[in-house]
Amino acid sequence: MMPGVVVTRRISLAEDPLFGIHLQWFAAEDEGRTEDPTERKIRKAREEGKVAKSSDITSAIVMLFGLITLMAFSGSIIRITSDMIRHFITMSTADTRNSYSAMTAVGNYLLRLASPVMAICFLAAFIGNVVQVGFLFSTKPITPDFSKISPNFAKWAQKSFFSAEALFNLFKSIAKVVIIAVLAYVNIKAEVPRLTNAIKMSPFRSISLVGSIAIRLMLETAVLLLAFAIPDYFFQRRQHRESLKMSKHEIKEEYKETEGDPLIKSRLRQRMQEVLASSMARQVPEADVVITNPTHFAVALKWDNQIMHAPTVTAKGQDNLALRIKEIARGADVPMIENRPLAKALYENVELGDEVPEEYWDIVSVVLAEVYRLNGRAV
Repeated sequence: MMPGVVVTRRISLAEDPLFGIHLQWFAAEDEGRTEDPTERKIRKAREEGKVAKSSDITSAIVMLFGLITLMAFSGSIIRITSDMIRHFITMSTADTRNSYSAMTAVGNYLLRLASPVMAICFLAAFIGNVVQVGFLFSTKPITPDFSKISPNFAKWAQKSFFSAEALFNLFKSIAKVVIIAVLAYVNIKAEVPRLTNAIKMSPFRSISLVGSIAIRLMLETAVLLLAFAIPDYFFQRRQHRESLKMSKHEIKEEYKETEGDPLIKSRLRQRMQEVLASSMARQVPEADVVITNPTHFAVALKWDNQIMHAPTVTAKGQDNLALRIKEIARGADVPMIENRPLAKALYENVELGDEVPEEYWDIVSVVLAEVYRLNGRAV
């Protein structure tokens, strides 16, 4: 190194690890996945339980229906609670040490109090999920996956802190807190005069006042959270579709799996053509007539009234294959009749080895009659 010369080297951020964490870890792992998912991948993801849904919608519906159930069964809940209090006061004054009886009573009262609310909340959660994704049962999401024991820190950090989903969830959480705070402020401020006079009320009226304010606040919160969850549902749908995007290589591999390898299909097609060609070499010379288009289609017919119900297609082809059929027919002195509509119709509607449909009998019989007349044979 020469004196007075300072050599510098530019180091990219991707090359310089920070605290042992390579910054390249935070690059997008979905790079190259630019193609929309195929129907097969969407269907497979659904079978595995990977669907687009918003948990906020389900939570809001459960909260809303749970509160409505509490209001509808409030009289019954108060009555059961009063009976429970009287029962345990009676048990406490009685000279008994039967703990099993006390536990049975506790379970009985709790079941009577909670069962209506639990049943309605379960039904609401079920409806909330069915409305979003339809009826779907899959054990895949709860199947243990031991590969997750060693998580990818870069993937976790990217998804938790540096993704659109993380920013959206942060905004959503802040918005929820703001909504609840504003609703609480508005409701409590409007009831301040009544709350300050609650000290002069009886305990039952004071509890009823506070309870009515709390129920109204929670109902309003549930309705607003449900409305706020609708954009979250569309966001989750978009994120779900983005997560299913495929690379061009993945689409090509899927096509090979579903449609077969194009190279193999080409070889099978070539082999089939060889089989057809060898079959034509035997069938065409035995035909009674070859109906042509004249260049695009050629159909060979054979008729034996002793064993056949109707004339049968023994060979057919299009373009090059049609030319080959005509060459064989010409070499075997098989009559060729040009009839464009009939040749095309038989080629498209009748398979090899099948008899001619009844709708073509009249015109085919005319063709065969002409051929037999020229050959001096009886129909």
